[in-house]
Amino acid sequence: MSTPRKVVVVGAGPVGCLAAMAFAKQGWEVEVFEGRPDIRLPSSKAANQQRSINLAMSHRGIAALEAVDPGLTQRFMDTVIPMRGRMIHSPKGDLDSQLYDKDGQVDILSTVTFKLSDPGTLALQCINSIDRGLLNEVLLQAATAIGNISIFFNHKVMAADFNEKRITIRNSESGEDFSVDFDFCVGADGSYSVIRRQMMRVVRMDYQQEYIKHEYIELKMPAGIDADGKATFLLDPNHLHIWPRHSFMLIALPNKDKTFTCTLFAPTSDLDRLNTPEDILTWFKLHFPDALPMIGENNLVDDFTHNPRSPLICTKTKPYHFKDRVIILGDAAHSMVPFYGQGLNCGLEDVRILMTLLLQEGVKPRAPSIKVGPTNDIDPDLVRALDRYSDTRYEDLIAICDLAMDN
Repeated sequence: MSTPRKVVVVGAGPVGCLAAMAFAKQGWEVEVFEGRPDIRLPSSKAANQQRSINLAMSHRGIAALEAVDPGLTQRFMDTVIPMRGRMIHSPKGDLDSQLYDKDGQVDILSTVTFKLSDPGTLALQCINSIDRGLLNEVLLQAATAIGNISIFFNHKVMAADFNEKRITIRNSESGEDFSVDFDFCVGADGSYSVIRRQMMRVVRMDYQQEYIKHEYIELKMPAGIDADGKATFLLDPNHLHIWPRHSFMLIALPNKDKTFTCTLFAPTSDLDRLNTPEDILTWFKLHFPDALPMIGENNLVDDFTHNPRSPLICTKTKPYHFKDRVIILGDAAHSMVPFYGQGLNCGLEDVRILMTLLLQEGVKPRAPSIKVGPTNDIDPDLVRALDRYSDTRYEDLIAICDLAMDN
């Protein structure tokens, strides 16, 4: 009797978790290896909150969740806040609401909708704000509930031999190195992907990496208090708020606890000049006078001096796979700057498109002729699916990377 084929997923972020769920639901045995600790631990949450840009989930990301687990998608939608437009804040404090659905028209096949309080009003197109850590936790919980998925935290990939179908893992808690055999490997281990680097040893890979001159830093806008003493939003929660200022900008996305996650994008040279609390406050009073009172001077200085500054990188790769052995998805394949809000959406979409191609090419989760470990056997169905993925996905991903950079 045939046994399930084993896929090793490297990376337990949102893309890795969704890939693990997708393969498991098709009948594969799945092992996920994540170099970091479990993000659900309190110690991990504190670190993640310092450097995570809130996500603006669009149709392409939600459609990917829907394709893998419709029930999970509905639970996920209960945790988001719909943003029906952008609110542009001028230097003088003027507001300009730019709705994503100006005419109230809805295309059910291409948009995510939310309902207005008046049931007789048309639903509007929108994007959806969610904390990155919360999305990752939701997907982790869903993945760990599936019996044929095993997740190992604090397990870092040190090397990979794709011809032998074997990776070397280090348990960072014990210091032990050990080998894991696989039938297929998915690299979802981010912009600095170990799997991509190992692929370069066996693939004639075109690879381009570009850092832009900007960095980002996360700030927090606390909840306000209404007349009844209850927490309330200080800004309209159904907008993505943007303070554009030529070479830098501030954005704010709403959270369920009535706070806003703010992210400042600015050239490194500008941030380097803000060395004291006085420098920080003077700069914000000049450029973001309406935002400063809502963030609070003490909160601003504390976040600015304690939260890390993070770089912004764009990477382009081709091809995304090697034979029938490995594929890279998400940031491992196509990091993009966040100005178009589609980085993670594209990563989740990668999973949906890959699984669609596997089904179209008839790739089986059980194949008696394919054995775990060293083998010269090639699965022609899997090869065709991966060839199609690299050939057809590349132009779309390059286009969105370029759009993000130009935006």
